[in-house]
Amino acid sequence: MQMVCLPRIGTVAAWRRQARRLLQAGVPGENLVWQTGEPDADLFAAPEKIADADCKTPFTLTKSALTSIETALHHKDPERFARAYDIVARLASGRLRWGDRSDKPLHCLLGQEKAVRRDIHKMHAFVRFREVGSPDAARRAFAAWFEPDHPIAEAACPFFASRFGDMDWIIATPSLTARFENGTLSYEETRNFSPPPEDATEDLWRTYFANIFNPARLMVSAMTSEMPRKYWKNLPEASLIPGMIRTAPERALAMQLAMPTEPSAFSGKVRPMRPAPPDDGNLSLDTLKPALDACRRCTIGSCATQAVPGEGPSDADLMIVGEQPGDIEDLTGRPFVGPAGQLFDSCAEEAGLDRTCAFLTNAVKHFKFTPRGKRRLHNKPNAGEVVACRWWLDFERRAVKPKLLLAMGSSATLSLTGSGESLLQRRGTVEKAEDGTPVLITYHPSYLLRLREETQRRQAKSHFIQDLRQATSLLRSHD
Repeated sequence: MQMVCLPRIGTVAAWRRQARRLLQAGVPGENLVWQTGEPDADLFAAPEKIADADCKTPFTLTKSALTSIETALHHKDPERFARAYDIVARLASGRLRWGDRSDKPLHCLLGQEKAVRRDIHKMHAFVRFREVGSPDAARRAFAAWFEPDHPIAEAACPFFASRFGDMDWIIATPSLTARFENGTLSYEETRNFSPPPEDATEDLWRTYFANIFNPARLMVSAMTSEMPRKYWKNLPEASLIPGMIRTAPERALAMQLAMPTEPSAFSGKVRPMRPAPPDDGNLSLDTLKPALDACRRCTIGSCATQAVPGEGPSDADLMIVGEQPGDIEDLTGRPFVGPAGQLFDSCAEEAGLDRTCAFLTNAVKHFKFTPRGKRRLHNKPNAGEVVACRWWLDFERRAVKPKLLLAMGSSATLSLTGSGESLLQRRGTVEKAEDGTPVLITYHPSYLLRLREETQRRQAKSHFIQDLRQATSLLRSHD
């Protein structure tokens, strides 16, 4: 057995040099005993005597493999050096593929790498410096004490050198102490295990921490998961945490009671100005547009560009009711001018229905959408929004007094008959509105556009044209 002693400072770099030399010499891992610091007496281990190999076998590791191995070597496991040596030997000989977690030693090493990285992250987050130098010195001096789970000082402290390069500092851990003076980072074995004394800034830090603490959002389990209790003894603000947890319910209630119940005067000044709707007595089809623009009976109106009222002859015998405006209708302010409207026009022409003789409108007057990048995707209005907008549709019906209503889609059917269910079974049937006006139920043109199967789309279009012809026939029979 051969003993390999590694220094306590620069341990990982020393292991790399020794492992390279031993592997090139062909020394098997089972013949080695790895140790840090002064060698211990061992009956079966002799001091290291490895002659240089006459024929050195070259081998290389990937950058990710080398980084993971050297990170895991900062773990506290005493078997880490032997395990890493065995893994490198098998990688060099092709007996192991990097990343193969079915290999138990490699799986263990990758787990230890993760633990070390987590420990380094905690050290970066929870080191608290205390000023120890003279305020008159050319460079301010600070000291900190931290107790990591693993010997990570050499891996973690270069972060502080790059972050706090304008000051001198010392970070002491139970194993090593990092010293940064005049831009030079060095390490030494720790001799003083007492934390530095408190400084004047800690009271200021506690005041800041207490004021940013939000009792209404307290989640103790999440807080202790990110800031484990074992670190609390070296955190000046941790002394406040038990009291803040205990008084959180009372403080949260006080915050609720202190909330304003009336909007401030300033909110009225910044609220967007909206046109006031005209009186119901003065409302007409001509003045309907500004009244609809100002409508906030539901939340859709606050998001749309503008309202889209119906258009057509004010004495039309046929009123065609769709679902809601689309993207093009929202921008132009006119109903049925987008893709669904163009499909409707072609089907109406084939069915012999003159669009200019009908009054076209929608059950919902604003465009409801979901933003997707630069696009606005149609979002079907819910039943509450349809009911809220029915006041405007009823006004249009009273003004036009149509003899027949053509309900296209479930939203229009819901608004006119009170139910939008089972549209496919009800298509082509005539029902009654609340005032007795006949309602012919059919598809919405957008439904035809959504059908992907050609045969199904052709059949649905034929049904839609048939319903438009039926509407023309019903109007003729009514005359």
